[in-house]
Amino acid sequence: MKPEVLVVRSIYAPALAALERDFTLHKLWTVPDPDAYVRRACGDVRAAVTTTTSGFSRRDFGMLPRIEILACYGPYYDLIDLAAANERGVAVTCTPDSTAEPVADLAMGMIVAVMRRLCEADRFVRAGRWPDSVFDSGREVRGKTCGIVGLGRIGREIARRAAAFDMKVCYHGPRAKDGVALPYFADLEGMARCSDVLVVTCPLSPQTRDLVDRRVLAALGPEGFLVNVARGAIVNEEALVDALRSGGIAGAALDVFRDEPRVPAALTRMENVVLAPHIGTSTREIRDERMRKLLADLRAHFAGQPLLHAVTA
Repeated sequence: MKPEVLVVRSIYAPALAALERDFTLHKLWTVPDPDAYVRRACGDVRAAVTTTTSGFSRRDFGMLPRIEILACYGPYYDLIDLAAANERGVAVTCTPDSTAEPVADLAMGMIVAVMRRLCEADRFVRAGRWPDSVFDSGREVRGKTCGIVGLGRIGREIARRAAAFDMKVCYHGPRAKDGVALPYFADLEGMARCSDVLVVTCPLSPQTRDLVDRRVLAALGPEGFLVNVARGAIVNEEALVDALRSGGIAGAALDVFRDEPRVPAALTRMENVVLAPHIGTSTREIRDERMRKLLADLRAHFAGQPLLHAVTA
């Protein structure tokens, strides 16, 4: 009899199909009352699959009396209650991978898209307006200053790409990085004032929540652009909407939002905003790699073999 596995939310379709071949799946996102379903149907569940953004709480562990392993489809597990897992003796795995390069590719694409008004141009052509009017010009990327908020792995990859576009690059963070020749700003407001585009790549923490606020947006100014590929809560969304609506900044490109997948209606109505559904790491290559690692760990667990990507064992 195949082991029963609870899947918290929908993941990559080929990964779901592969899981269904090996296990009996309970798809939590398909039921109207998840708590009632878990109490009624998941008493024999021995494994659960979650995601980086869904996590798994102490309460979640407590609702599955026979759970042995929690597999996270994604490299980050900060939303998983590891203390609860340890207390219950539940193994936790994740799918470590290199996401810096594809996220940086997206960020650079978003810089070009919002500054050159590519999405607006696409809508202009599709609406049949080209024969009767001239599309308003965008701005060149070349020669502009790219201010990076958080020069970690992703920030460094963005810096390399921006430099290849002949952009000037500077960065802000809690401290200057050793061995980095780029100009460093201890004051984010000061860097925003000197930047044509501000790219947010830092982790979300109590210190970075609402880091990009009204003051920073005002410093970026009416000719400046904001790109966020980090976490939605790092940018004060209300202040951003106000700045975009009033012309306080020129435009924004956003892959992340404060309350995903819900996006403020005001943003969806603005022409000078590029919106993406958190696709920074959503490449086929990354999803295939995560699928292989997820399946390898679940198969290893039920075969009594060592886990390959254990967070807790």
